[in-house]
Amino acid sequence: MKVSEAIERRRAVKGYDADHRMSELEIEKLMSLAMLAPTAWNIQHWRFVVVRDPELRRQIRAAAWDQSQVTDASLLVVLTVDTKAWQKEPARYWRNAPEVQDYLVGAMKGFYEGREWLQRDDAMRSCGIAAMTLMLAAQEIGYQSCPMDGFDFDAVGQLINLPADHVVAMFVAIGKGTVEPRPRGGQLSMSEVVIQNRFN
Repeated sequence: MKVSEAIERRRAVKGYDADHRMSELEIEKLMSLAMLAPTAWNIQHWRFVVVRDPELRRQIRAAAWDQSQVTDASLLVVLTVDTKAWQKEPARYWRNAPEVQDYLVGAMKGFYEGREWLQRDDAMRSCGIAAMTLMLAAQEIGYQSCPMDGFDFDAVGQLINLPADHVVAMFVAIGKGTVEPRPRGGQLSMSEVVIQNRFN
């Protein structure tokens, strides 16, 4: 499947075959592709919590306003971000590029230090890119997906034992869809969303 086709076909599917199981090979392939998504400063600050425990998924579903895809999809990934990853052995992010490693470690410190909002914003941007990568990869191999932010973030953080310096960004549910997605709600025109050079 072409990338453009995966983009056009990918929709937020809400109903899934609860009996379908993905293979370990499929799950590993999806996660390895998600890990190729770009991140700010190559920090790779996403942390993918793959929720397999059925009881935990039921508890997360309760915190997600009883949305069925939380338990029925073959795979539930809670995407979280480590907002302090930039401080944690940062040289390792460029271990294969020693010629720039020292410069980037110092520059990154100057960029993030004292800017909590920027640490979080960059981590969230990177997590969003990873989520899209995950959903397009799933589409390519014949699965449907649903990005989710309709849940109690604090309750989910407690359920997954989220570290204090991490933030829950979103869920991605992946599986064999059993319902057709609703028609697109209404795309804005290109002239409304694509600005040439600057706003008027």
